[in-house]
Amino acid sequence: MSEGLGEWDDEPEGGPLWNVPGMSDKEDADSPSEDDADAPELFYPNVAEFVSGKLATTYRRQINVQGGVTWCPQWWKHAEAISRLEALWRAWEFLRLDGATGMSVWWRDHADHHMSVLLSADGPFKGCSPDDGHRSKLIPLPCEQPPKGLF
Repeated sequence: MSEGLGEWDDEPEGGPLWNVPGMSDKEDADSPSEDDADAPELFYPNVAEFVSGKLATTYRRQINVQGGVTWCPQWWKHAEAISRLEALWRAWEFLRLDGATGMSVWWRDHADHHMSVLLSADGPFKGCSPDDGHRSKLIPLPCEQPPKGLF
């Protein structure tokens, strides 16, 4: 993810955030590079396709903002959600190839963990709802510069 990425109202310049940072207009996420020659083909070409085609259709929950379960239909406007959902997608793409326990590991170690955080009433979608859409403007955590030479 790029530096300074936070919440916003409009799509950032350069297109959607699930594209690989630093990729030129002539390249796209589906074009193979020398390093990708031996990598298995992706089932979902990007995180957005994974969220709409797999996650949203299989991870069904009753959304109840007051009851503690919330979701933002514009999840891609939340930096934390992009990062967590990208991690879920990449883990799924890897673990789907394990025919024995891959999906169980994915659900237990990845989906249930990240989705519990994303769907929680105090998570990144706080203030959003499927009916009213994106509303949240959570501020970043406060940070102070560490003393010079500490790191």
